[in-house]
Amino acid sequence: MSSRLNALIFLVLLAVIVISSSVFFVDQRERVLLLRLGQIEDANYKAGIHFKIPFVDEVRRFDGRILTLDARAESYLTGEKKNLLVDSFILWRVADVSVYYTAMGGDINRASSRLFHIVDNGLRDAFATRSVKDVVAGDREQMVSVILDATNESAKEFGIEVVNIRIKRIDFPSDINTRVFERMESERQREAKELRAQGAEAAEKITSGADKQRVIILAESQQKAEEIRGNGDAEATDIYAKAYSQDSEFYAFYRRLLAYKNVFNGDDMLVIEPKGEFFNNFSGSQE
Repeated sequence: MSSRLNALIFLVLLAVIVISSSVFFVDQRERVLLLRLGQIEDANYKAGIHFKIPFVDEVRRFDGRILTLDARAESYLTGEKKNLLVDSFILWRVADVSVYYTAMGGDINRASSRLFHIVDNGLRDAFATRSVKDVVAGDREQMVSVILDATNESAKEFGIEVVNIRIKRIDFPSDINTRVFERMESERQREAKELRAQGAEAAEKITSGADKQRVIILAESQQKAEEIRGNGDAEATDIYAKAYSQDSEFYAFYRRLLAYKNVFNGDDMLVIEPKGEFFNNFSGSQE
């Protein structure tokens, strides 16, 4: 009884092992390859449960998602023989898993290295036919599109599809950057000096114009004041003449009072004899 039970348990375990070895699951994010005795048997598996011959078939799994190859920054020579430091990355995926396994042995590092060299050569050729201005300010998408098409043509033999190539940064090497910044600083300083000189010249013109205008305004004002004063004096003389003609004695008396006011209006002491025509009003005589 015990031996039968052991045999049954053994058979059940053997059946479980065989069944578990015969079934495999394919995730929708994977690309699966079935090898039979080392040879590719099938590579077109969809997501779900599938079966294989246990101990004969081998399942190889590969990432079916879009992968990122962040390439190291490389130095490229432009058509002007100037070095540019270019930082880029590549988006790629396995397009044909059987070709990919045959060409690369399923080694992602090997595939990444090969892909990097293809893209690197494409970028190097593209930069060699363009100037710095074309690369920095030109149609970069058009340039990348041409490289992408050429890269996909070469990558087909490896079962790889390049989804996109992105350039993150284009810069001059550090030693060139220093010289460029120094040149830019010198240029800005020269422009600043020119602007200051232009400002000083403009200020001088404004000051000169203001001074000239001031002289003109003062001269015109003085001329106008003189005219007004002359007109006032003439009018006063005319009034005095008319007044004198009407009452000459009163006018003479008024003028004498004004003279007294001008002479004796002060703190000085005068010791004089009140004789003569000027003092007639003091003595009451009219000589």
